[in-house]
Amino acid sequence: MSNQKIIEGDYILLYLSQRKTYLVKVEAGKSFHTHKGFIKFDDLIGKDYGSCIPSSLGVEFIALKPLLRDYVMKSVRKTQITYPKDIALIVMFSGIGPGSRVVEAGTGTGALTTALAHYVKPDGRVYSYEIREEFLKTAEKNLKRAGLIDFVELKTKDVTAGIDESDVDAVILDLATPWLVVSHAYNALKHCRTIVSFSPTIDQVVKTVEALMENGFVDMETVECLMRGMQIERGKTRPQTLMTAHTGYVTFARKAMGHTM
Repeated sequence: MSNQKIIEGDYILLYLSQRKTYLVKVEAGKSFHTHKGFIKFDDLIGKDYGSCIPSSLGVEFIALKPLLRDYVMKSVRKTQITYPKDIALIVMFSGIGPGSRVVEAGTGTGALTTALAHYVKPDGRVYSYEIREEFLKTAEKNLKRAGLIDFVELKTKDVTAGIDESDVDAVILDLATPWLVVSHAYNALKHCRTIVSFSPTIDQVVKTVEALMENGFVDMETVECLMRGMQIERGKTRPQTLMTAHTGYVTFARKAMGHTM
């Protein structure tokens, strides 16, 4: 069972408001500085998660236990990350769970990798392919911060040249040319298991779906997820002016044994 009290070395989410939160590591003898004053970590150690802690200026923060979405959205990034709305669809379509073996490409800075590792632990494994070493270094830092590095094997390799693993439960792609990986995915997957591809443009989707059809995949589906927040105030409730609209398309398919189109 996870600890309910804050200890040195924990990552905590300091909550000021919905728009102002900070994911920080608790280190004895140090402080975290904000525009609302600084907070001494020594004042937090030993307190329960959910406790209020005043800053040096008397402004109250709440020390929350980070959720998976906090590690994803506050990941150190050098590239655009996959948003939770799309990650949720990818995980659901993939069918993965504890013990699953998953091939992912490309890693980027590890936002999607973090989510995949969370869902396959404690006995599963994510094999994540990325051709840019500088991205892998950042992804490794993000995975370590989330406590999930032990469930991931980071690989500096071009996945379009082939997949090393076999009998995997899912192949999940977030790269510019997913159609070049489809035949490799077919060979790597267990029968009836899934491929999921995330692409920002519809041209990428068309090429990927054509490759899926040519390589014996069935049950193909492509969706787009739009998420709109609500402004809640009695008498003034309305949709928020800004929304997370198009980020990309999620394409799903299953491997069929001996299927011919």
